[in-house]
Amino acid sequence: MSAIAGWVDFERDLSPQAATVETMAAALAHRGPDGRGVWAEGHAALAHRRLALLDLTETGAQPAVHTTEGGAAVAVLTLDGALTNHTELRARLAAKGHRFTGRGDGETALHAYLEWGADFLTRLEGLFAIAVWDVRRQELLLARDRLGVKPLSYYPTPTGVLFGSEPKAILAHPDVDAVVDADGLRELFAHSRKPGTGVFRGMREVVPGHALIVRRPGSREQRYWSLPAREHTDSLDTTVATVRGLLADAVASHTRADAPVGAMLSGGIDSSALSALAHRDLTAAGSGPLRTFSVNFTGYTENFEPHPTMRSTPDAPFAALASRHIGSRHTEFLLDTAALTDPGVHTAALRSQDAPSPLGDMDVSLLRFFARLREEGFAAVLSGETADEVFNGYFWAYDPKHSNSQTFPWVSFERGHDAAAGGLGTSMIDRELRKRLDFLGYADQHYRDALTEVPHVDGDTAAERRAREVTYLALTRWAPTHLDRADRMSMAHGVQLRPPFCDRALVEYVYNVPAAMKRVDGVEKSLLRSAVADLLPDEVLHRRKSAYPTTQEAAYGDFVRQRFAELAADRDAAVAGLLDTTATAEAVAADGSPQGAFAWVERAGMEMALQLDTWLTDYRVDLRL
Repeated sequence: MSAIAGWVDFERDLSPQAATVETMAAALAHRGPDGRGVWAEGHAALAHRRLALLDLTETGAQPAVHTTEGGAAVAVLTLDGALTNHTELRARLAAKGHRFTGRGDGETALHAYLEWGADFLTRLEGLFAIAVWDVRRQELLLARDRLGVKPLSYYPTPTGVLFGSEPKAILAHPDVDAVVDADGLRELFAHSRKPGTGVFRGMREVVPGHALIVRRPGSREQRYWSLPAREHTDSLDTTVATVRGLLADAVASHTRADAPVGAMLSGGIDSSALSALAHRDLTAAGSGPLRTFSVNFTGYTENFEPHPTMRSTPDAPFAALASRHIGSRHTEFLLDTAALTDPGVHTAALRSQDAPSPLGDMDVSLLRFFARLREEGFAAVLSGETADEVFNGYFWAYDPKHSNSQTFPWVSFERGHDAAAGGLGTSMIDRELRKRLDFLGYADQHYRDALTEVPHVDGDTAAERRAREVTYLALTRWAPTHLDRADRMSMAHGVQLRPPFCDRALVEYVYNVPAAMKRVDGVEKSLLRSAVADLLPDEVLHRRKSAYPTTQEAAYGDFVRQRFAELAADRDAAVAGLLDTTATAEAVAADGSPQGAFAWVERAGMEMALQLDTWLTDYRVDLRL
């Protein structure tokens, strides 16, 4: 469930400001199409937009308010996400004397706060962004889940704070302007998410695994979780069995809902493993078969051109094979070029993320996928997000050229492409501006700062220390970017994406497994493959990693290039002053349009420039460099 927004001002009575906070929440209506609520009293106003997945009745509505017998508010909570241990937590609280009026996890979280205070966060499992206004203490608590599956932004003011699930909620407040300075532009192009940093000036994000405590004297961050470094003493057989048990538990907890939960199925090892386990659970409960879903492009399978490191095979044949073997009821959403070239959907993809993106057709196809999923009656879906970060599935995690570089491994890979020489999507940006803002140096300094956080185990070899560093960087700097994108795209159509591979117990255990056990005999993600070997056909079990599909058609490249040429010819375009004259002229004059396996990289600069122009215009961005 849903979307949260709010306003705390220690110098004002916000009771008359309910309409303002409702306007902030209305900007997030796509995240919660099933209901809305607002609470405003004294110095605080909280609003909620509901995606009904648990306790579908009115007793599951939010904000959740706990009052005294006399009716005075004690504490108010609003939650976006799903507490996967909500049933167990509720039973524990009931044993301590707590009484509930409904079955929603928002009420459960509120009672957990009343019982344990800010320490309640250590007892929550799952995906969540939470706001709690403690009336007694006149204190606001904002918190996010451990890996940052659910987004939460905030904007400190001289007398309090504004917050919302997405920046657009904060931008809807009359006192906030869309100002972007040099640091904001650097963050936009860095492709390595700096925890807590936002693109708009003055706006920040609650750091995953942290709480922000806001009181009249000021605010402070409080860490409640970090990746623990422990010596791994289990044998390989025990490790495989443990991973299987933890993954099965994670899938079972992520399928809990009072509404249907489907699964994304690409035919890769990650989504296939989740689908197989979920189907077993549903069938055993008498509520199967599992519904699985995938996306494909017209002619993609027949004309597929492999990429040496990113995409080895097309998804469709493997998704169909996995579904047949598992027994799921599978639906493929087939998109043609017209579906990918609708400018309106490109704009919708931008608005869903509140920022431009160089991913073009990948964003559009994902947005259309979730729209179709909602039409099929699904508001929650399992996803294999973060499996590669946990199990070292990315080639750059073990390719010494990148894994031992002096920057983030994925940034090292991107810089190997001429079109991504300053970071993916930067090739059309003025070279002098890139040099002045030092995009490369910004990312490299962030890398050096991130390394200082990595916990180690005494006695680790140099290779083991480096492997732990790469995994830590992937989980804390690479994964948040993709989790945020996945959440924004899915919630744009009121679909909650649930990633079992982000389960705390699973992440903590596998993080400490030596790299050699994760990749036995050089086999990519061999640990995960061994853990689910009995569930999948050999062709799927041993399939090499293939990233999310991107169209290879020249027709789509023609669409991008034509739009870019029109933009380049418009001297009054908002982005005109940011474009590199030479790179733009070369792109417009190039023979043929990008197509084939490398087309997505070649298109990225043009895609980013197009989105940047729309963003500057639609968001009325005040660029202050």
